[in-house]
Parts: sequence; C-alpha cells; structure tokens
Amino acid sequence: MTDETTILAAGCVLWRRSPVHGELEICLVHRPKYDDWSHPKGKLKPGEDALTGALREVGEETGYAATPGAVLPTLGYVTGGRPKEVRYWAAEATQGHFTPNREVDRVLWLTPSAARHRLTQPRDRDLVGALLSALHLA
Repeated sequence: MTDETTILAAGCVLWRRSPVHGELEICLVHRPKYDDWSHPKGKLKPGEDALTGALREVGEETGYAATPGAVLPTLGYVTGGRPKEVRYWAAEATQGHFTPNREVDRVLWLTPSAARHRLTQPRDRDLVGALLSALHLA
C-alpha cells in the first residue's frame, strides 16, 4: 500500500504502570481539531525513519520520552481521498509530563478496557489487544 501518494505516519501505543496501584495504563490523546481520542501518532518528516518518527510524535503530543518495544500492527485506511499507512510500536513511558499544545489538549491514562471504549476509531481498538499480547498479558 505504499506509493508516492500514500501518507506515511507512525505512532505508539504508549503505556506505563500506574504510579498509584501498579496496573497497566494506556495513554490516549485528545485532538481538538478532530475532537477524537487516539494513540499518539503523526506524519513522518521527509526521510525520517518510522520508529524515530513514532517516538518524536509521542514526545510532541504527550510530553513523555518512551522506550520502544514490540512492533504492533500497521493500520491502513483512506483519509482525504488518499491512502494512509500508520506503523505502530508498543512503547513504555519513561519520564516526562503533559503540557497542552495546539495539536493535543488532553491526555488520559486509562486501563486497557477503558482505553478501548474511549478510542474514537474502531481500528485503533485492536491495537490495545496487540499491546496486551506483546506484553504477554492477553
């Protein structure tokens, strides 16, 4: 699904252990432009490696540094009449804090079940299960 018209993007299913009770939490971002909840992701810069772009987007959208883990499924869909391919990785949040910005005005750290319900796009929900499998929790 890649050619010169395909929009290339990358992102992460960002996770951490709750600082309160130690349970797995997944970070979702709210983008006011679309009024949606999604995993942090974005378009790659020209010549940018997908994993580098995914980690850059996590930092820009959430304020967190992350350690990448397993490769997760790539999602393909059409947006604005063009095909888009988004490569994903599991990534553990290591340090940082969220500051609202132009692209993302809120983040939520949710249990996997709550994250599945909050995600706007059904295609993003399967990534939660893929993360749990990658972490050997499913």
